[in-house]
Amino acid sequence: MVPGVNILFLTENFPPETNAAATRVYERALYWVKWGHRVTVLTSAPNFPHGRLFPGWENRWRQIEQRDGIRVVRVKTYIAANEGFARRTLDFVSFMASAWVAGLLERRPDVVVATSPQFFAAIGGWALAAAVRRPFVFELGDLWPRSITAVGAMADSPVIRALEAVELFLYRRSAAVAALTHAFKADLVGRGIPAEKIAVVINGVDLPRYAPRPRDADLAAAWGLTGKFVVGYVGTHGMAHGLVNVLDAAEATRGDPTLRFLFVGAGAERQMLKDEAARRRLDNVVFADPQPKEMMPRVWSVCDAALVHLKDSPAFAEVIPSKIFEAMGMGLPILLVSPEGEASRIVLDDGAGIWVPAARPESLAAAARSLMTDRNQFRRLAAASLAAAPRHSRERQAESFIRVLELAASGRGGTAGTVES
Repeated sequence: MVPGVNILFLTENFPPETNAAATRVYERALYWVKWGHRVTVLTSAPNFPHGRLFPGWENRWRQIEQRDGIRVVRVKTYIAANEGFARRTLDFVSFMASAWVAGLLERRPDVVVATSPQFFAAIGGWALAAAVRRPFVFELGDLWPRSITAVGAMADSPVIRALEAVELFLYRRSAAVAALTHAFKADLVGRGIPAEKIAVVINGVDLPRYAPRPRDADLAAAWGLTGKFVVGYVGTHGMAHGLVNVLDAAEATRGDPTLRFLFVGAGAERQMLKDEAARRRLDNVVFADPQPKEMMPRVWSVCDAALVHLKDSPAFAEVIPSKIFEAMGMGLPILLVSPEGEASRIVLDDGAGIWVPAARPESLAAAARSLMTDRNQFRRLAAASLAAAPRHSRERQAESFIRVLELAASGRGGTAGTVES
């Protein structure tokens, strides 16, 4: 490992925000700093997902902090909630511009990195790298803008095709691409991007933060879950997740006095889900407020099984939700509802849970009942889930990604395809 790489990383989300991009960037950077690298993160003032500044924060042009050895530079943006296309796009574009300007004021890096899913941050990263004449690495967290059409936010149109042209331009002009799934790499190769420059760095879990623990009795009591078998969905309640399917499954199991479906998080569809659950009088569905990242192990501790749920769309067959790996770290059996693809292969190959095809509420209901009643199956899946966690550790991911950055910084980004986590 080459010491002392100076990394400039653009990500619109960063702690204290708790979404997947914020978490993976932060947790990997902790390892990089520990290993002797310099990391500067360009980000916005924390406001995701509600589009409201977190208490104690201001939306200023430039504010600098040190967070666990990471230099964090927050820039002013147009703040919008995580819903609606036009205002969110304005939010993305404002970050792209502000981060580009702020990056010019930073010490010249060895490599510039930017993460998707929204690629306006990647445009800013590429433009910044070009301005300071340094290599650019694109971390591909989602095939945006394809995901816009997959969730139904926009129909295919000349605008979408123009965005896809920009997307391909960024892949071509990057020194290396770090894709979060093998399917993302295959998609890019199919569109003419050289395989040799595309590394695969799959998501993971920071094992020092996640480990089996007794159920948090106070939290379980506060949420009315004492003595219940809890299937927990923890994360964004968005258009990509198709969570009405869970309400349908809850309706099919409403006669069981023990089974509960727990929703923890926020997102564009959360209020709709709450209203719909109330309309159906689903007293076996519990909604809890979003929790800070440090609370996640306590939240998972009240769950008997981890529900990972994606919408029924071919685009989401390529996605590997990060909560799979958090559940493994906690030793929870996984109940995965998704199109058949990379996520289902991981869960089934590791023996860590049950896979249910997307949009089949009756199958989800049956799987939840099976986990609750078949204790031998439950114990077997829980043990396999915990045993799989070290194979998907955040430290291993950080090692793989820093190799990509070292290759790019040394002018050998075109060989990054040899790297896999």
